[in-house]
Amino acid sequence: MSIFKITIRFIGFALMGLFSLLVLSAAIAFFDHQDASFYPLLISSGITLAAALGCILFTNAKQKIDLKAGYFIVTGCWVAACLFGALPFLLYGHEFNFVNSLFESVSGFTTTGASILNDIEAVPKGLLFWRIATAWIGGIGVVSLVSIVISTRNDRQSQLACMELSSIAKEYYRGRRKQFIYRILTVYVGLTLASTYGLHLAGLTWFDAATHAMSACSTCGFSTKNLSIAEFNSPTVEAILIVSMLLAGINFSLIFSTFWPSGSNRKNLFNTKIVKVFLGSVLLGTICIVINLMVTKTCSSIGAAFRTAAFQVCSITTTTGFATTDTNLWPSFSKIVIIIGSLVCGCSGSTSGGIKIDRVWFAMKGTSEMFKSLSNPNKYDYVRVDGNTKTEEEVSSVISFIMLYIVLVGVGMLVYTLCGMDFQTGMSASIACLGNVGPGFGVIGSMGNYAGLSDFLKLFSTVLMLLGRLEIYPILIVIGSMVKRISSSPAHTIG
Repeated sequence: MSIFKITIRFIGFALMGLFSLLVLSAAIAFFDHQDASFYPLLISSGITLAAALGCILFTNAKQKIDLKAGYFIVTGCWVAACLFGALPFLLYGHEFNFVNSLFESVSGFTTTGASILNDIEAVPKGLLFWRIATAWIGGIGVVSLVSIVISTRNDRQSQLACMELSSIAKEYYRGRRKQFIYRILTVYVGLTLASTYGLHLAGLTWFDAATHAMSACSTCGFSTKNLSIAEFNSPTVEAILIVSMLLAGINFSLIFSTFWPSGSNRKNLFNTKIVKVFLGSVLLGTICIVINLMVTKTCSSIGAAFRTAAFQVCSITTTTGFATTDTNLWPSFSKIVIIIGSLVCGCSGSTSGGIKIDRVWFAMKGTSEMFKSLSNPNKYDYVRVDGNTKTEEEVSSVISFIMLYIVLVGVGMLVYTLCGMDFQTGMSASIACLGNVGPGFGVIGSMGNYAGLSDFLKLFSTVLMLLGRLEIYPILIVIGSMVKRISSSPAHTIG
């Protein structure tokens, strides 16, 4: 079976997952007095189901998935999910033309949380739920959902789902791949349910509690309120969301092994260096901003400064993007701390985006060892963290990824500024979209949105979001393979 047919079949299973969430969203719209999003959601679910069945029936169940096919399947499922996910927005209309619909869909599935909506509260509940459901399903991973739906004894699909994760993300896991997927699902659903219950106890309605919990655990940041979390003005709500966001920014295998330890995996949150580095970085960033806010008299009291800084640092470093204040009004030093947090972000194996603290830590240790080896070229000490060893080649690979990431940030910044953005806004937009963070500075700040961008920049932003969510390489490999195939076809062969 060709790569094309294998990809089409798996896209069909991914669309079946989308269909179930579309039906749930339509049910919410129906019980909300059959709001204006009911028929757009219902029609979209019908179209998605038809497409899913067509994709599945188009191919047979016999397939051989090699590495190349895996990259095509992963990329194809994500792109198809984003396209079909845009249907309810497009059929609803209002602010959602084709470009805006696609932007909102991609932003949701990639858990970026950037939005084109000027009045979120005017959107009916059914569509609001679908908007946040795209983020929740994107957080667990579209291809991981395929694994759950069609998991088989030969473990092929679980192996495929693991291709969404970098090798670093899987270092704290020992066992069969299928167990890995179910562990992620257990932690993800459990964290979402616990956050929902906690937020409801804090005073939110069940709808607001569920949607904000889904958004926090997917590290997306979509809210049902125009003022985001500032609307609730509740320290308790903020504290619950801080815990949810931080846990969602940590490797899910570590969270699982903390509460369900086993002989095959004794690593947990309390004895892992990377988690300590991550949480220490969040604390350090918070302290730096608190000091800066107090010195510049941006906040009237240290309590207010700590509350604001702690929430915003946690929100940005986990790439969630919730807001309790307008960070455009912060002094320059605080903005620099936020930008650094937007680049590094959370741990591998979590729902957060960005470069990942694991890579940065390995790169720093590896670079240190390389400098030491300059005085003794025959000696290179392997980089070891939490029992995981990195060779010189592996460290070089990590550094190469970071360099490629920085280059893409630079390319994005050039495109944004060439299209009329100022330097600060263009740089933050590039970092926010590639890192799946959402808010930046300027017009796209924590209390702003992407509505004012041109259609070209919105489409360009969706490309950055997808590149960031799939960690660059899968999409580049697919594009390279397609270009190579086109260029080597008979029509393009000379002579």
